[in-house]
Amino acid sequence: MIRRREFITLLGGAAAWPLAARAQQSALPVVGFLAGETPELRAGHVRAFRQGLSEQGYVEGRNFSFEFRWAEGRNDRLPALAADLVRRQVGVLVGGGTPPALAAKAATSTIPILFDTGGDPIDLGLVSSLNRPGGNLTGATSLNVEIGPKRLELLHELVPTARIIALLVNPTNPNGDALSRHVQTAARTLGLELHVLNASTERDFDSAFATLAQVQAGGLVIATDGYFLGQSEQLGTRVLRRRVPAIFAYHEFAAAGELVSYGGSLTDQYRLLGIYTAPAFSRARGRPICPSSRSQRSS
Repeated sequence: MIRRREFITLLGGAAAWPLAARAQQSALPVVGFLAGETPELRAGHVRAFRQGLSEQGYVEGRNFSFEFRWAEGRNDRLPALAADLVRRQVGVLVGGGTPPALAAKAATSTIPILFDTGGDPIDLGLVSSLNRPGGNLTGATSLNVEIGPKRLELLHELVPTARIIALLVNPTNPNGDALSRHVQTAARTLGLELHVLNASTERDFDSAFATLAQVQAGGLVIATDGYFLGQSEQLGTRVLRRRVPAIFAYHEFAAAGELVSYGGSLTDQYRLLGIYTAPAFSRARGRPICPSSRSQRSS
């Protein structure tokens, strides 16, 4: 497991958000926070987001307020939840994860959107470039999709005798196809046989792990996904039961007793998103703040 923040990239361009994007005429600007999981799962990320805002002088209840919407593992609910936040005229809309970010983008072209994603924001259609995102979106990416092949390589180094590897993917995640392609290419380079297993609900885990046993996989790579993050303990239990070495992007997996995790820190990513929300508030209140428009990489 790594703790460094070397993968997190913060996108520039918040200063380009349109002047028309502003909170409902009220005393406090409002952050609309949209996530695909539950409040319990995102509690640490929300704390980190609050910390980033506080570093810029924003304290909840004093000079901003929150509106939360939780899809509770059902991505099909996200468009309606995003539309509800837009109707409430929040000042900033935060998309916690790729599916919420895409739902937010589809819901508004004027309200500033801060997104968190594990994939390439350009490939996902969130922004036009990293240095100058354009439109009303900016955010941070951990590039967890792009380092998916590295997880396979690490697992291969740890279990060199395993020639058959499984990859668990959530087919409802927009990053799923890209990650599968990247890992499949890496598997061929390493001379490994890769089997892609799909799961988007708890019930799907039964068939996925049954297939894992049938193909006699000697290792498991778990794709980056918000739903999987929320199921870290259950995934860990199933992996231990099958006695298969596994690797995941998030430290919660390793904390649950599994072999290893490798990826960017979501906590750091949400603190950066909090820092980047301040310019949107300032602009809405007529006091522009112009952060650097270049990409920033934490160290």
